[in-house]
Amino acid sequence: MFEKRIISANPLQGNLPAGEATLDRISKVTVSLAFLPLKRPISDAKVLTGRQKPLTEVAFVFAEIESEGGLHGLGVTYSKRAGGPGLYAHAKEIAGNLIGEDPNDIARLWTKLVWAGASVGRSGLATQAMAAFDIGLWDMKAKRAGLPLAKLIGAHKDSVRTYNTSGGFLSSPIEEVLENCAASVADGIGGIKIKVGQPDPMADLRRLEAVRNQLGDFPLMVDANQQWDRPTAFRICRIMEQFNLVWIEEPLDAYDAVGHAQLAAAMDTPIASGEMLASAGEHLELIRLDSVDFIQPDAPRVGGITQFLKIMTMAEQKHMKLAPHFFMELHVHLAAAYPHDSWVEHFDWLEPLFNERMEKRDGRMIVPARPGIGISLSDQARAWTVATETVTK
Repeated sequence: MFEKRIISANPLQGNLPAGEATLDRISKVTVSLAFLPLKRPISDAKVLTGRQKPLTEVAFVFAEIESEGGLHGLGVTYSKRAGGPGLYAHAKEIAGNLIGEDPNDIARLWTKLVWAGASVGRSGLATQAMAAFDIGLWDMKAKRAGLPLAKLIGAHKDSVRTYNTSGGFLSSPIEEVLENCAASVADGIGGIKIKVGQPDPMADLRRLEAVRNQLGDFPLMVDANQQWDRPTAFRICRIMEQFNLVWIEEPLDAYDAVGHAQLAAAMDTPIASGEMLASAGEHLELIRLDSVDFIQPDAPRVGGITQFLKIMTMAEQKHMKLAPHFFMELHVHLAAAYPHDSWVEHFDWLEPLFNERMEKRDGRMIVPARPGIGISLSDQARAWTVATETVTK
């Protein structure tokens, strides 16, 4: 007769007898909504071209998952400007589908959750809300194994090249950008990215020239945040070839896979995109058409780690390079598990949310040795929480 077994909360406490099954069940899921305020409003090209308002806060949805065996998993998803309450509402509606399930069956649970909300689709808000659960389940699974997430997946490296974005926004005058660049280099960063895409392209070129002159041969990237049409992108990207950039990011609308492919084929400078896409299927079009040299998926946006791994597999076949967007605390693990060249974006914005800190050394971000993703919610994250709901069996 089959006997149900619950494993110890400490995955390192010995081995079970050979042949005995180990089952666990999800017993509790807590979903929370928090708003992280930025120190001051920031703007990229979408603000300067009138498409968005300055960013003042980031909404986060946390999923805290507990099992009968005493294990805990923490998952995170987020939204900038709008959408946070919507993510929270959808997550609350589908959270109960996890109760009583085996937390190890992550792929099956992803499918169960996506069908629970199938009326609102399999991308966008639906999958972004689901991502918190998927990430939390992977965090729990790695903790069960007593391994960092990168090791559970299969790491190719123990550190990843890292670049700074937060000091190069268009809301900062060039003098401040140059000061931020100098501070980042002194702090051990491996690359600098600045924002471009202003209504006046010549203003972008002047800022870029100033940064390049200060940095010398140091790795430098630019990000246009989708603000150019095809003729403008071809013209400006050709001019930017002289600056020896690591990549030019989102020169076109994120869904213009054909335009990105034409641009990538025409330019010596690598093209990067993908952060705004909200499913593995949407990334497939970029990969299929060779639209980018650097693919930039965001795990919370595409539905979590399960879908991110599918994107990695597809991109690997094309020998694309990887540069995940935002959330360095998670993405350093995923980038470390990618066999080809990879970068991770350094944002210190999220540091108040977690008790742990990421380590940089010689231009690289070190993969944490802590089990799971290696993060836990801080008291400040709890203080910024505005809504919470818990479901149990």
